[in-house]
Amino acid sequence: MPFFSRRPRHHESDPNVGDEFESDSLAGQREVGVSHRRRGLIWGAAVLLLIVIGLGCWIAIGAIQAKSNLEQARVNAQRAKDFLLDGDTAAASGSARDAAVNAEAARDATHSLAWNVASKVPWLGSPLRTGQQITDVVLGLSVDVLRPAADVGIAMSPDQLYRNGRIDVSLLRAQEPKLSELSDKAEQLNVDAGAITDPRYVSILRNARTELQSQISELTRVVEGTAMAAKLGPSMMGADGPRTYFMGFQTNAEVRGTGGLLGAFGILRFNNGVPTVDNLASNIDLIDAVGPVDLGSDYDQQYGFANPFTDFRNSNMSPHFPYAAQIWKSMWAERTGTNVDGVIAIDPVALSYILGAVGPITMPDGEVVSKENVVELTESTAYKRFPDDQLARKTYLQNIANAVVAKITGPVQSPRQLLEALGKAASERRILIWSSIPEEQQLLEQTPLAHVIPEDPGPYAAIVLNNLGGNKLDYYLKSQVEYAADKCAGDTRASTVSVRLTNTVPTGPLPDYVGASEGLSPNLQVEFPRGTNVTSLRLFATKDAKLSAAILNGERVPAILSTERGHPVFEVQLVIPPGQTANVDFQLSEPTTPGTPRVLLQPLIDTSVPVVKVPECAR
Repeated sequence: MPFFSRRPRHHESDPNVGDEFESDSLAGQREVGVSHRRRGLIWGAAVLLLIVIGLGCWIAIGAIQAKSNLEQARVNAQRAKDFLLDGDTAAASGSARDAAVNAEAARDATHSLAWNVASKVPWLGSPLRTGQQITDVVLGLSVDVLRPAADVGIAMSPDQLYRNGRIDVSLLRAQEPKLSELSDKAEQLNVDAGAITDPRYVSILRNARTELQSQISELTRVVEGTAMAAKLGPSMMGADGPRTYFMGFQTNAEVRGTGGLLGAFGILRFNNGVPTVDNLASNIDLIDAVGPVDLGSDYDQQYGFANPFTDFRNSNMSPHFPYAAQIWKSMWAERTGTNVDGVIAIDPVALSYILGAVGPITMPDGEVVSKENVVELTESTAYKRFPDDQLARKTYLQNIANAVVAKITGPVQSPRQLLEALGKAASERRILIWSSIPEEQQLLEQTPLAHVIPEDPGPYAAIVLNNLGGNKLDYYLKSQVEYAADKCAGDTRASTVSVRLTNTVPTGPLPDYVGASEGLSPNLQVEFPRGTNVTSLRLFATKDAKLSAAILNGERVPAILSTERGHPVFEVQLVIPPGQTANVDFQLSEPTTPGTPRVLLQPLIDTSVPVVKVPECAR
C-alpha cells in the first residue's frame, strides 16, 4: 500500500542547521512575548492614566460645584442670622431653608466616590478632607441650628416677648427647652468647626475655614445667650413670685474696679414680668452705711485701707462684681432693714444705648436728653453746671435717671431695638447683675453680666484702674492694652502686658470737683498741677505668673504684689499730668497653660479693644 512519504528536510544532512533554526524560533517567540507585555503595560498605564484623569475631572467638577454652593450657603446662612437678630423670622426661615439646599448640594459634591478615594491620599488629600469637613459643618449649621432657630424666633419675636411694659415670662419659659437644645447643637457645631483640619497648600480653603469658624463662633454666642436668658429670665423677673433688686448707677468719670463710683441708686421690682422702679435716691443716702461682709483675707489685705465696708465710695474697687454687690446689699439692709434678691449696676454709656432704642426724653425745664448727649451731660456737663452745689448736681442726675427708667419700663415702640441695646450694653459689661440665689448666680457667672474674675488657670490679663485723686478726670482718660506671649514651648513662657493711658483733659478751667486731687491723703504732702490724673493700675495675671519687671516710660518701678481669687495682682500707682501718657509694661513669666487667652477691661467712657498676641496652647 503506497504511502505518501514525508517531504525530506533539506538540512537533515547537516546536524548544525537544526540547532540554529530552533534558536531563531525561540528568540522570535520571546520577542513576541516581550512585545505583548510592553503593549499590555502601555495599555495598563493608559487605562490608569485615564482613570486618574477621570477622577481628577470628577473631583474638579465637584470642587467647582461645591465652591459655588458653599459660597451661596454662606451668604444665605449670614442672611438668616441677620434676619433673626433683626426679628424678621419669616425671612430668616426662608434664608435658612435656602442655605440648607445649597449646603446639601455642596456636601454631595465633596462626598463622591472620587473625592472619598482622593481624600485618603496622605498629605495630597488634606485639602479634600478639609472640604468635606467644611461642607459637613455648613450643612449642620443650616439644618440643625438656623432652621430650628427661625422656628423658635417665630414663636418668641421681640414684639411677642415684650408688650405694653411687660415681659412675657411664661412664653420665655415655654421656649427654654428648645433654646437649650439649640444651644447644645450650636456648641457642638462650634467644636466641629474648630476641629476642621489644615488644608495645607490650598490657601482659599484655609480662608474659608477661618471665615466659617468665626461665623459659627459668633452665632453660638448669640444662641447661648438667648438660651441663658430663657433659663434665668423667668425666675429673676418674678415668674415665681416678686423679686427686688438694688440698682446702682456707676459714674465712669471716677473709675472703680467694676466701672465707676456708685452714684444714684434705686430699687427695681419685678412681678410676673412687670418692672417698676422706686424713685432713685442719691448716694448721700448711703453715707455712713455699713456693709459687714466677710470676703476673705486676700480682699482685706488689698482693699482694707480704703474702708470698703463703711465707705460706699470705695465699695467697688475690686473688679469682681459679686464682692461689690454683696456690700451694697448689706449696706441697704443695714440702712432700711430690707433684703434684696440681687444687685444690678448700669452706667451712662448703657443709658445712651437704651435712649437710642426708646427715643429721647424731655426734662421738665425743656432740656432734651438723648443718646447723643446723655453721657456728656451726666459725666461732664453736670459738674461744670453745678461746680459748687453738689446737692443740686445730684438732684439733676437723679432726675435724668428717673426719666430714663420711666421711659424704658413703660410701653416701648420697638422692643427689638430695646433688647438689642440691652444686649450691647451687657456684652460690654456696662450692665452687671448679681443674684443672691446660688443656682442663679452660678448660671450668671457663665455670662459677661456677672463681671467675675475667673478661677481657672487659663491665660489671663485683667487691667483694673481705681481713681486715687477723688476727682472726675477719668472722663478724659484714654486707654490701650496689649497682651502678648511667646510660643507654647516648655512649662513657662515669657509674656508682656502693655498698658497705655493718656490724660486728654482740656486746657480750660475746671471746677475743683473735677480737676483737683482732694481724694489724696493729706499726709502725702504732695501737690499736683490741676488736671493731673492720679490712678492705681492693677494687673490681674494668669495664675502662678511671676513678675519679672514693671517698666514705666522706659524705667523700672516698684510694684505692689497681692493675690485675689488665686490670681497674682501687680499694682503700679501713676501720676499722669494733663496731655501726658503713661506707658506701663508688665514683663512676666507665666505657666504655659491651655485655653483661649482672655483680657478683661473694666467699662470706661471709651473702652478700647485690646490687642491679643498670645498663642493658644493645646490641651
